[in-house]
Amino acid sequence: MRNTSKTTRMLCEGAIAIALAIALSYLKLDLWFQGGSIDAVMIPLLLFALRWGAGWGVLAGLACGTLKYFLGAGWAIDWVSILFDYSVAYAVVGLAGVVRSRVKLVPVGVLTGCVARFLVHYASGVTVYARYMPEEFMGLPMTSPLIYSALYNGGYMLPNTVLALVVCLLLAKPLGKWIGGEDLKTGRK
Repeated sequence: MRNTSKTTRMLCEGAIAIALAIALSYLKLDLWFQGGSIDAVMIPLLLFALRWGAGWGVLAGLACGTLKYFLGAGWAIDWVSILFDYSVAYAVVGLAGVVRSRVKLVPVGVLTGCVARFLVHYASGVTVYARYMPEEFMGLPMTSPLIYSALYNGGYMLPNTVLALVVCLLLAKPLGKWIGGEDLKTGRK
């Protein structure tokens, strides 16, 4: 496949992954009144990153997270929380692409992207949202923003990670040739 058609294909697949992720952001199960939900947003971004690599995956995640906020599917306190909880958090999902085109390493890539997103949300919780920490959360007294952020963000990121891992594993075999980029090597569509 010629390089220009490969780039065009990558851009089109990236746009589709972003659009699908944004659409999926509206189908969610809200957990906390201030945000945090279970949804399938990461799945198209993870699959795109697994196919095209971390660089393009990070760019797609950045675009998706930023658009997600500005299209009304997000909630934030200020511009710092917009950056952390949307732009950067979804950008790092693209780090799943560190195992680019290696179908056997799909679980490693998915966990890499999901853990990276959790860490960004955790840092945001410890810094930006610490001043909003309640006195009690999940029936426990809250005295440390470190613990509060771990519980709050872990409460929705753990189910999101399990969902993404299960779905990506189920899709790994049928999409194996696509993830592996075999269609790009042979020129077949």
